[in-house]
Amino acid sequence: MAELETVSAAEAIELSTGESWLVDVREPDEWEAGHAEGAYSLPMSQLAERMGELPQEATLLVICHSGGRSARVAATLADAGYHAINVAGGTMAWQSAGGVVVADGPAPSPK
Repeated sequence: MAELETVSAAEAIELSTGESWLVDVREPDEWEAGHAEGAYSLPMSQLAERMGELPQEATLLVICHSGGRSARVAATLADAGYHAINVAGGTMAWQSAGGVVVADGPAPSPK
């Protein structure tokens, strides 16, 4: 098992402006209630079927509500060969650190 890499929400905000992908693993109802601007929705419950949508070469910043689910998903992705980093504290910490949270309805279709 790969060692889990973790960053603070403030670090994730900085990293999310580059080439990394911010991957929100919360369920659709949580996404619709509010998510980090620019995030990509990939619910934890759909990870096995949709993991292939994620680029192998990108850094994946994995976020959920408070950091628990994202830690599990980041570990799974790391074990599958992705560069996945858990965002400590999740969307709550993201918002507290000044990250933009938007509520714009259902997640877009996969790329």
